[in-house]
Amino acid sequence: MHNAALAALGLNWRYLAFPVPPDQLREALAGAAAMRFVGVNLTVPHKRLALDMMDQLDESARAWGAVNTVRFEGQRADGTWQPIGQWTEPEEPARVRMHGFNTDADALLQALAEDLQWQPRGRSVLLLGAGGAGRVAALKLAASGVARLYLVNRTLDKARAVAEEIRTRYPECQVTLDYPHEPVDLLLNATSLGLRPQDPLPLDTARFPLRLAAAVYDMIYRPAETPLLQAARAAGQPAANGLSMLLYQGTRALEIWTGQPAPVAVMRRALMEHLHVA
Repeated sequence: MHNAALAALGLNWRYLAFPVPPDQLREALAGAAAMRFVGVNLTVPHKRLALDMMDQLDESARAWGAVNTVRFEGQRADGTWQPIGQWTEPEEPARVRMHGFNTDADALLQALAEDLQWQPRGRSVLLLGAGGAGRVAALKLAASGVARLYLVNRTLDKARAVAEEIRTRYPECQVTLDYPHEPVDLLLNATSLGLRPQDPLPLDTARFPLRLAAAVYDMIYRPAETPLLQAARAAGQPAANGLSMLLYQGTRALEIWTGQPAPVAVMRRALMEHLHVA
């Protein structure tokens, strides 16, 4: 989607993927800065590791405790900093810093609103998974006014840590570490269960039947139809996959790097063509 967007914007840039071991992330980022990269995206397991490696943190990265977008900025002759992708000085920058952002949290709410016409304030949510993606989702939902949040995670300690963080930062949100005994407004899957066709459902339907969820969102975008989404639709519930979340975290990242509005339609079309989503 990024290369399609860069072509549409007429930018002579290229978006590439580089596998980087976690213990070499600092060196990889320093190398990207030295080569005057415009920016990078980070995925699991780098998002939390990168926090302490940034020279500057946007409020989004500070709030959610994770960095998925880095913008490299050069120091101008007057001492101010300018994004490398928007550099206007005649000379190349002598000094470069790393500015960290998080575009995942806002992308989730934008996707929920677009795909399911779902708004968080006053609602109840069953969240499956309290790892990296689940933690950011939980914090964003609590910050956005969700009234009741039910956390279910394979490792109880991880879910407990997220619950304690929410209780400290957003005490108005009621957090429960278990399945609800009543219907919820949204069931959100932030686990990796569903990436393979043979995966089991990420929830125990004996503890919580799918018919009790007014809507279902699965952050997984490939395959487009996970077992959870198949089961939700079979139960007659509105459901959506993570394609729009992927799209909107990408459009925001592109805007951070370029300073220009992202060509959303171009990026969506490229995603759907590449991921074979009907």
